[in-house]
Amino acid sequence: MTTVVPTSEEDPALFVVRFTSEVVESQVKRLCIEAQECIVMGRWLDLASLMLTSADLIFSKVSDKDLECIFTVICNLVTKPESLDESLEMAKLISTKITQQPNEKPALRLKIMFNLYNLLENPYSRFFVYMKALDLAVNGKVSEHIISSFKKMDDFLREWNIGIQDQRKLFLTISNILKDSKSSAKDSFKFLTKYLATFSGEDALTMGEAKEEAARTIIEFVKAPDMFQCDLVDMPAVAQLEKDAKYALVYQLLLIFLTQRLDAYLDFQAANSTLLKSYGLVHEDCITKMRLMSLVDLASSESGQISYELIKDTLRINDDEVEMWVVKAITAKLIDCKMDQMNQTVIVSRCTERMFGEHQWQTLRTKLATWRGNIANVISTIQANKITEDGTQAMQGLTIR
Repeated sequence: MTTVVPTSEEDPALFVVRFTSEVVESQVKRLCIEAQECIVMGRWLDLASLMLTSADLIFSKVSDKDLECIFTVICNLVTKPESLDESLEMAKLISTKITQQPNEKPALRLKIMFNLYNLLENPYSRFFVYMKALDLAVNGKVSEHIISSFKKMDDFLREWNIGIQDQRKLFLTISNILKDSKSSAKDSFKFLTKYLATFSGEDALTMGEAKEEAARTIIEFVKAPDMFQCDLVDMPAVAQLEKDAKYALVYQLLLIFLTQRLDAYLDFQAANSTLLKSYGLVHEDCITKMRLMSLVDLASSESGQISYELIKDTLRINDDEVEMWVVKAITAKLIDCKMDQMNQTVIVSRCTERMFGEHQWQTLRTKLATWRGNIANVISTIQANKITEDGTQAMQGLTIR
């Protein structure tokens, strides 16, 4: 097999054109002359196009190592132009060519794409190549090679400084990549909510574009066995579903899970069982989650105490199942509590808020103000006692003298 081993002083770009042309054995001299002219004239975009045409012909005929070497030279051309716009056009040309046949050596193609990404200086060029890499990963079924990069997304966003439309495309693409993996369900939900958040402040027409994904976000939340808190209700993109002919019931389901108890869900399910099945919701799983949600609601009462009897009735369980469900809630870190078996009471010290909106912020503000007042009173008492103690000691000193 022919191997790329550049040993002469020939320009690497010209060497690649010669090598690829010789492999396909056609018009070697003409292509090399044309490449030489592009190099002399600084026509880097034309040279990239010529080299890509040659490389495309041999993609299946040479080793992965040779292909990586060839495309390293091609990708390096983006560093040649003085104009960032020309560099962007070259990045578009190269990335489009690399992603045209995603099923042929997809992992290698993805590696080449990231090599190209790292050579670019223009933030938007980098974003463009990253998006093409996402498409390649999906179409070539090699998403596992790109998922780790999602952890750096906040840093990427600061670097790219992209607009709202590009953010929407990015967040939705990432969420779609993650949604089929059970271990990534929370991350998929996170990026989906980021997508919905970009619609805040938009007009009704633009907001309407997000209806389907807003409904999907609700369903993903309801399905997730380990998600018990969200702020979806306060999002305009979600709130628009309340009076929507198609999705109003989905919005109602969200309100039940965030603000009501098991009995409300059972009534809803009895009237809308077909709808729930159409979204892939399993009734038994919903009951399990709703029991935990209902227990959280009971724990949020001001008294901080819940009787076993009330838990049994609210969760619709047997007497001997009460403590089991309390333990489940503790394990899920939904509540901190102690069980008083003697008095058949659960004493709650902390519970999770199912939603954290304006009301919850007001409650927190009130608690903080109370704590601040209590701390101020303690400090005042300590200072008063210290003054009294100092005065007493001074009087004792005078008496001794």
